Order: sequence, then C-alpha cells, then structure tokens
Amino acid sequence: MNLPELPTSRNPKELRKALLRLRMEMNRQEIRHETGQLLEPVRRMRGMGGSLQAGLGIKHAPLWGIGAVVALGFLTGKGVRSGSLPRLVRLGTSLLPLVRLYLQGNRRA
Repeated sequence: MNLPELPTSRNPKELRKALLRLRMEMNRQEIRHETGQLLEPVRRMRGMGGSLQAGLGIKHAPLWGIGAVVALGFLTGKGVRSGSLPRLVRLGTSLLPLVRLYLQGNRRA
C-alpha cells in the first residue's frame, strides 16, 4: 500500500488534504481486493480447462466437449421417444467433424 506523505505542519488545510489522500488510497485498495475476489472463479475455470487438457492428454478437448453436449442434446432432447431415423442422421452429421479430427490425430501419431 502506497501511503501518501503526511504533512509535518499542523496546518488544517494540509491535514485535510492528507486525510483525503489516505481515504482515496484506502478506496483503491478496497477496489483491488474486491476485483480480485470477483475474478477468482474465472481464474480457476481457466486453470481447470488447461489442466484437463494437459492432465488427460486429450487433443482438441473443447471440441470433444462440444460434441458430447451435442450428442446428449440429441439423445435426451424433446421427442426422444420417437427414435426416428432423421434424429440419428442429424447426430451423425453433427459428430462427423469430431470423428475426422480423431482419425487425423491417430494417423499423425
């Protein structure tokens, strides 16, 4: 914390200025502290995403996550009891880019 210089004289005007500077510095510190607390969940989420990819060794982990969400949406969505063929076709076409990425990754390895 950067404390402002305190006046050496007993001049009331100088003392008021010093008090105002101290209050402003205190407000700055409070804002920094509150901002840090508000941003902590965002930092943790970023760290979790990076550790998931590095820890599990999954290439294109965000794409696989999106693919899993799409698959769950198709399998558990509205009208799931009908079990129609167009639903499976849509699921296949949605997952086709992910399958291609997976197959290209296996060829390179």
